Amino acid sequence: MSERLVVIGGDAAGMSAASQARRLKGPGELEIVAFERGHFSSFSACGIPYWVGGDVAERDELIARTPEEHRARDIDLRMRTEVTELDVPGQRVRTRDLESGAEAWTGFDKLVVATGARPLRPALPGIDAPGVHGVQTLDDGQALLDSLTRTEGRRAVVVGAGYIGVEMAEALLNRGYEVTVLNRGKQPMATLDPDMGRLVHEVMDDLGITTVGSSAVTKILTGANGRVRAVVTEDAEYPADVVVLGMGVVPETRLAEAAGLPLGVYGGLLTDLAMRVRGHENIWAGGDCVEVLDLVSGRERHIALGTHANKHGQVIGSNVGGGYATFPGVVGTAVSKVCDLEIARTGLREKEAREVGLRYVTVTVESTSRAGYYPGAAPMTVKMLAERRTGRLLGVQIVGREGAAKRVDIAAVALTAGMTVEQMTALDLGYAPPFSPVWDPVLIAARKAVAAVRRAG
Repeated sequence: MSERLVVIGGDAAGMSAASQARRLKGPGELEIVAFERGHFSSFSACGIPYWVGGDVAERDELIARTPEEHRARDIDLRMRTEVTELDVPGQRVRTRDLESGAEAWTGFDKLVVATGARPLRPALPGIDAPGVHGVQTLDDGQALLDSLTRTEGRRAVVVGAGYIGVEMAEALLNRGYEVTVLNRGKQPMATLDPDMGRLVHEVMDDLGITTVGSSAVTKILTGANGRVRAVVTEDAEYPADVVVLGMGVVPETRLAEAAGLPLGVYGGLLTDLAMRVRGHENIWAGGDCVEVLDLVSGRERHIALGTHANKHGQVIGSNVGGGYATFPGVVGTAVSKVCDLEIARTGLREKEAREVGLRYVTVTVESTSRAGYYPGAAPMTVKMLAERRTGRLLGVQIVGREGAAKRVDIAAVALTAGMTVEQMTALDLGYAPPFSPVWDPVLIAARKAVAAVRRAG
């Protein structure tokens, strides 16, 4: 008799797991049933700001694989079907068809939990008013585009200045809106140290994006027609014809928590290296609903990124399908941009290094993306953290123009390998004037970090 694999969640982690398991086991060996409560499967949420901003012309360009394509590969993907209860001892899940309301139980031999993350949406007055939008799903993106089409005014307020916030600010600016970004922190991009976030702030101001720090939203006001008309903070009121929420996400683990599955300090599911839920032989979890090991700090952390989700799915599918694979952890690499400003980070910020008890030195260097004499050379700032005693690389942040962001991959590899900054100075990186100075900016920072470590004794 064949076993049944049930997958909760039809996006990156869930469908990567189902697809990999199907590659390893045919329908006669493994029945695969997947449940997705939304209208779309296997789509790029990361691409939504670029669709809204007009860089991506059509919504369907963000869909990697449709439900029909999954079904053609003998994966029974049931759309608009929400899992409402997980019975771990009974090895079954209760589902509800969101169109008909019909409920049913489905048994499983193996289970994959890939429920993703949910956006933070505080219970503020007016937050559910027409014209207030999140950008988590393709439906959200379409609703925002429809709202932009209907709205006569051209004033937009973005709440939050993380990755989604700055990307949506760019998208709305490209749409011809007057954009204000309200941020609880003093500087945008809390994933950077404040000194690097200040560089982002300055460029956003230069682009015409009004960025207001230390601004906690208290309520959203509506007009006579019920639509949003302003966003109120503790200190001011900002007129708005459309509001976009970009306040971050938390793991969507309410179903798992109710079933008694183990959660970490950030609310994400805890797994072993094989992505198996701790203490449960036949349950795996991956994607934005899990916490994973940070290879630099040695602690668990929650990072919601599609790159990780797809890797988790590959590992899970290999293990479910009878193979063996592991996910060793992350170093916290991420890139973004606002117009032509590129933003990148990997490893630990100063605050994170302090929280785990690391003593460190920091250096910041100014360099260029190409040889200074070559046309198009653009400035970039590189900040590097190194452990004070050993010189081990702890983190890198980069803010600059074209060619800046992907340089962070050099540091990501060095972090994964546990390299010291002195070892980094010997890296054999590619050089030609159109691509880099003789000393790449990351290596200039490494050389300066070596000197700082030596001075610190």
